[in-house]
Amino acid sequence: MRFLRQSLVGLFLLSLTLGLLVYAGALVRDAVEARLNDEPRVPEARERVFAVNVTPARFETVTPVLTAFGEVQSRRTLELRSAIEGTLIDLAPDFVEGGRVEAGEVLARIDPADMEAELARTESAVVDAEAELREARRAVALEQDALTAAREQAALRQRAFERQTDLAARDVGTAAAVEEAELTASSARQAVVTARQSLALAEARVDQAQTSLTRARIARDDAQRRVDETEIRAEFAAQLSDVAVVAGRRVSANEQLAVMIDPDALEVAFRVSTLQYARLLDDSGRLRRVPVTARLELYGGNLVATGTLSREGAAVGEGQTGRVLYATLDQAAGFKPGDFVTVDVTEPALERVARLPATALDPAGAVLVVGEDERLESVQVTLVRRQGDDVLLRGEALEGRDVVMQRTPLLGAGIKVRPLRGAAAPEAPPSQAEMLELTDDRRARLMAFVEGANGMPDGDKERILAQLSQDRVPAQVVQRIEARMGG
Repeated sequence: MRFLRQSLVGLFLLSLTLGLLVYAGALVRDAVEARLNDEPRVPEARERVFAVNVTPARFETVTPVLTAFGEVQSRRTLELRSAIEGTLIDLAPDFVEGGRVEAGEVLARIDPADMEAELARTESAVVDAEAELREARRAVALEQDALTAAREQAALRQRAFERQTDLAARDVGTAAAVEEAELTASSARQAVVTARQSLALAEARVDQAQTSLTRARIARDDAQRRVDETEIRAEFAAQLSDVAVVAGRRVSANEQLAVMIDPDALEVAFRVSTLQYARLLDDSGRLRRVPVTARLELYGGNLVATGTLSREGAAVGEGQTGRVLYATLDQAAGFKPGDFVTVDVTEPALERVARLPATALDPAGAVLVVGEDERLESVQVTLVRRQGDDVLLRGEALEGRDVVMQRTPLLGAGIKVRPLRGAAAPEAPPSQAEMLELTDDRRARLMAFVEGANGMPDGDKERILAQLSQDRVPAQVVQRIEARMGG
């Protein structure tokens, strides 16, 4: 009985399962037939509208600013070298690294004993040469007197000869007397020639004495110059660098002692591209004297100096491109040769250009403007200059149009947009920097760190310490100092 009952239950469950499967198949078949028999429904198409930030394009006169990086250097740099060999016996108190000296100040002395002895010897030689010259001139005077006497004797002897000849012609004198008078006249003429030779020798002696005196004076002047070279003086007011000697050291000729740098004659040298250089030329091809600003970033602020573009490099260096320009700095307080600064050069003004964000321009030189029915149009423009995150453009169909500020791959000509003109409003100027009130302990720690900072110029230290001594200190200054303290 149990086996029969279990068999009937199994048969019942099997039948029920088959029935459910048949019912499910029928449901699937009816659903497929209904789906196939239904007409397809096409959803209503809706155009997508994009919201874009736009700004009006207004033509104006803009003065572009060219930004470059350069190095501050001094226009007057002089190497101090010893002209002679010797021992340094004296140095000026300011003859140290960073010392300031005035024009004409004696910076160092070399032991002048040997040079002064040589000067004394040359002065003695000059005295001897002058005495020799005086003696030679007196000898010339005596020889001239002797020549005059010999000529007078010759004239007397000649007249005596002529008298004897006249007497012999009148048969009064004898032939022997005539011959004797002729021999006497000849001897007198020979004495004149001898006197002339002596005078010539005396005059030659004067010339030799004059030459000797000139040489003695040259030697004396050279000795005096070497004595003067024992004193090393400052050619101009400057600051010393690379000082490499101390008192008592023996230096050789042409040895470098220090380098003089004029801190008030500073200029900045920077490199620009050839295209940027061409923009700074006038109609005659010469460099414009345009204003220049040099900036050096420091703790909590910048050092700023103004100047004028003065000249360009004569040639392009080997393996380099562009042009090297030099700008003279007028007031450069705090700047030192070797500072790496940012240079802003004011270019000639550009008329009728539109200033727009750089994101509005595509690589093909076109911008998107809002046209009729608020659909985008592509307008070709000419890129005049890039200024940071902005561009300066020109275009015939650009003035007064609303330009899309940020292009995306989804935007293009013919796309319908919803302009957002409020985004083009200029941002409000930043508020005044946050000021902090420091505790005495915190203020003391910050001031001690600044005073012990190595490599910070003295002018910067004084400025920062002055800020820290105030009741309220800029938060940016405090944060930068504490960040370095933590490092």
